Amino acid sequence: MLVQLVPVNGGPPIILPKPMSIVGRGEHVDVAFNHKSVSKQHCILVCTDGLVLVRDLGSTNGTRVNGRRVRRGALLPNDQLAFANFKYVLRFSDIVDVAASEEFQPESQPD
Repeated sequence: MLVQLVPVNGGPPIILPKPMSIVGRGEHVDVAFNHKSVSKQHCILVCTDGLVLVRDLGSTNGTRVNGRRVRRGALLPNDQLAFANFKYVLRFSDIVDVAASEEFQPESQPD
């Protein structure tokens, strides 16, 4: 099963590349955002059967689940996840549009 983060304002989804993915703007992250509002190591996402666990890594602008700032939390399909100003809806899928996900560039999204 693939876990996707679908941008709330439209655009191609982000596919979480590993069962445990670090999100941030640093060099050694799995999901990279080149934007000053995202911390170098912003949060970690852990995919398990039927849910995704999130843990904020001390980010400056916070991680939000369904609009509430969290240090850690659990997400189900269709929950909203936000890193600083980037908002997504969590989707689980067996099929994915790989071409669309490879074109995704988070830094090109508006604030």
